Amino acid sequence: MSSDILITARQVLITESEALSVLAQHLDQHFISAHQLILNCSGRVVVSGIGKSGHVGHKIASTLASTGTPAFFLHPAEACHGDLGMIQPEDILIALSYSGESNELLQILPLLKRRGSPVISITGDPNSSLARLADVHLNVHIDREACPHNLAPTTSSTATLALGDALAVSLLVSRGFSAEDFARTHPGGSLGRRLLTKVSDIMHSNGDTPCVVESASLIEALQEMSRVGLGMTAVTDASGVLTGIFTDGDLRRTLEKEKGEVSSLRIKDVMTLKPITIGPERAAVDAAELMQSKRISALAVVDEAQRVVGAFNMHDLMRAGLV
Repeated sequence: MSSDILITARQVLITESEALSVLAQHLDQHFISAHQLILNCSGRVVVSGIGKSGHVGHKIASTLASTGTPAFFLHPAEACHGDLGMIQPEDILIALSYSGESNELLQILPLLKRRGSPVISITGDPNSSLARLADVHLNVHIDREACPHNLAPTTSSTATLALGDALAVSLLVSRGFSAEDFARTHPGGSLGRRLLTKVSDIMHSNGDTPCVVESASLIEALQEMSRVGLGMTAVTDASGVLTGIFTDGDLRRTLEKEKGEVSSLRIKDVMTLKPITIGPERAAVDAAELMQSKRISALAVVDEAQRVVGAFNMHDLMRAGLV
């Protein structure tokens, strides 16, 4: 019984993957025309379809919108009852129907054509009504559905969805849409946090920056470390320029070396010289990678003149969801 289940599942995946391979081979000038039509559009892309095509249309519109092509989904039945006013002449309609004969779409297409809105149809029949009415037709014909009865939209839905992805990604490349651009449309996701969060967003600054001058005693430096609780303190000269850093690790090494006699020590005598630092405008994820590669748990943040402007530790990165 279990083997039969796996045989069926594998056959579905094989059938759909083979259909996508054929679709890729058959892409032609029509795809390029659709791509250019959308790329040169001064308005938005409106995706519409009903039934399974409608569900696929929601995904295509969402993918386009998140990759640099303004788009939204419009239900064709609602369009017939007033929502057609959401489409402006400079917009483009992508109409989805595998049969190419969906009545709801066929009702609105002539109205859009009279307004001057270009139409791209995606169907499985280049001789269908929808294909003939469109300015550009994309053919997603398949030999058979993955459904054993060749009825349920399975392979055809996958082919339409994949073709929508191909359009979205080709447009992304043509627009030069970067990972940073993608992050700006996904500020609530982990990628957005990783790419948009800067060191200045997570660092302790102003009065919360642990910092002492070179002339301070070790005891004063320890008091400053305890006050802020970052496990370190920056050490500067009189003008605020960083000259060293002192961490919990430095304290352990100092205690071992001095046999506990530390009351007379000055911080400049035991600090780490030329510490690793980072600028406030750097991506926080860069800081996380730097700290992990150097096996350090805290960093001082300095400006271009090497003046201390902040500090943070690994816990701050964890709170920001970056590690």
